[in-house]
Amino acid sequence: MSTALRRGLFLVLLLIAWEAGFRIFDWGWKFPSVTQTFQAFYDGFVHGQLLEATFQSLTRLLLAFAISIVVGTVLGFLFARYRLIDDTIGFLVVALQTIPSIAWLPFAIIWFGMNDFSVIFITTLGATWTMAMASRTGIKNIPSIYIKAAQTMGTGDGMRMFYQIMVPAAFPHMITGVRVAWAFAWRALVAGELIAKGVGLGQLLQDGRNLADTALMLCIVIIIAVLGTVSDHFCFKRLEDKLLLRYGLISGKK
Repeated sequence: MSTALRRGLFLVLLLIAWEAGFRIFDWGWKFPSVTQTFQAFYDGFVHGQLLEATFQSLTRLLLAFAISIVVGTVLGFLFARYRLIDDTIGFLVVALQTIPSIAWLPFAIIWFGMNDFSVIFITTLGATWTMAMASRTGIKNIPSIYIKAAQTMGTGDGMRMFYQIMVPAAFPHMITGVRVAWAFAWRALVAGELIAKGVGLGQLLQDGRNLADTALMLCIVIIIAVLGTVSDHFCFKRLEDKLLLRYGLISGKK
C-alpha cells in the first residue's frame, strides 16, 4: 500500500470517527460536525471571505519570511565568522529566541499601530532568530578544506566567499532552519492577526470566536494546517531532499 493511499484511508477514517463522535456524544456548540465544517468552507469560499483572508495572511507571511531569511542568514554568517559578534550579539539572540514573538506585539502596536506593520514585525521576529542560529551552525560546520580551496583560488573573505562558498556549503543545515522558521512564522502571524486590525486568518478566527461560530474557527485551523503541510512537503522537504542527495548525505534509491 502506497503512502498516499494509507494517508487517504486514515483521513477517511478520521472523518467518520469525527462525525460519529459528534452524533454520539452530542458536542453541540462546543465542536462542529464534519457537515457543519464543510458548509462553513463552502459559504466562506463562495462569499470570498476565506479566500481574501488567506491571501492577505499569505502576503504578510511571505514578506516577513523573506526578510527573516535574509536577516537570519546574514546574522548567522557574522556569528560564525567573528568571535566578538558571536559572544555579544549571538549571546543576545540565543536569549531572544526563547521569548515568544507574540510578547513583542504590545511594543509593535505602540511603535507601528494596530496594522500590517505590527503583524509583519512580530512574524519576522518569529522566524529570524531560528534562521540565524541554523545559519550559524551550518556555516560553522563547513569543512575547512572548502574555505582553504576557495582562498587558494582567489576568493577573498568578503561577500564572494559568503554567497559563493559558505551559503551553498551550509545549505544542508540551513534548510532545516528554514522549515522550522516557516512554522514559527505561521504561529507568530496568526497570533498577531488575532489582535491587530485588518483582514486575515487570525482576525477571521477572532470573529468566529466572537460569534461562537466553531465551524468557521475550525475552517481557519484546517486552512493553516493544510497550507503549512503542503508548503513544507512540496517545497521545503523536496528542496531538502535534493540538497542532501547532492551532497551525498542520503541515497538516491527509494
